Amino acid sequence: MLTATFQDVLIAAKRLKGRVNATPLLYSDMLSADVGADVYIKMEALQKTGSFKMRGALNKIDSLTAEEQKRGVITASAGNHAQAVAYASSLQGISAQIIVPATTPQTKLEGIKRYGGELIIHGDLYDEAEAHALELAEETGRVFVNAFEDDLVVAGQGTAGLEALLEEPDTDIILVPAGGGGLLCGVALAAKAVNPAIKVIGIQTHASPPWYYSFKAGKLVDVEYKSSYAEGLHGGITQGNFDLAQGIVDDFILVEEDDVAKAVYWMAKQHHYMLEGSAVVGIAALQQGLIPDVAGKKVLTIATGGNIDLARVAEFHNRFEGSGQ
Repeated sequence: MLTATFQDVLIAAKRLKGRVNATPLLYSDMLSADVGADVYIKMEALQKTGSFKMRGALNKIDSLTAEEQKRGVITASAGNHAQAVAYASSLQGISAQIIVPATTPQTKLEGIKRYGGELIIHGDLYDEAEAHALELAEETGRVFVNAFEDDLVVAGQGTAGLEALLEEPDTDIILVPAGGGGLLCGVALAAKAVNPAIKVIGIQTHASPPWYYSFKAGKLVDVEYKSSYAEGLHGGITQGNFDLAQGIVDDFILVEEDDVAKAVYWMAKQHHYMLEGSAVVGIAALQQGLIPDVAGKKVLTIATGGNIDLARVAEFHNRFEGSGQ
């Protein structure tokens, strides 16, 4: 059960001030003109370790007791949370064991090693890596740092939304990439506290749609998973995050893999930022006209990370350059 509140987000913001980057809001003239709305992109790709995950990891690691620090930590991740935990742990001199699936991009693997984490590759999917991490935590006594089902992690991630809303408090719609739900729930807590009328919409891909179908069913349901360009959003969700999201998230939208690839290419070409697939799902949803009632509204989407292999960007460039996309 998660009990994070907006007050916890405020406490996290105070704790993290000066220790994480206050990332900029990018106003996209082109996307705004295309969809008939004012579209802002919160550039968490410019965060330390290249993603918003630094916020939650640092907020959590700071809470560990001296005895827990001595035991060390362990986590499972598709890459960004792993880098953040490795970096946050290195600041405190804590041993960090990091379990990632085989689909993790090379740039994220290199980041984990760079920040001093002990890297273990296990399984093809996030859920397999997490199961192995939990087994190792039981065996070794290390503290498991959950990527999303943790009040301190949720509160830390929520500071990204708080920052954006302090700049644009009259935002109407927030599009949040939805993986495990840490960022989604944290941002929603901040949004509904600022203005309950702000519509919070989670975005997933058809390749990993547990939020979408569970939200429609009103309970957790099993879904089919496929390989995805948005590997950071891949994997199942938990009852804790689902219950918290029920009262603060308004809807979920699914985007196609090809549209994720187009959005990565579009951001690189038009705004000169290399974003990973998970970061552009909100942009893809807007470009494909999937978000209802956006005309004349102020829309915020969160570019969650920039840890993408250059080869993948080049692949998308070669695919779409000259196609008019």
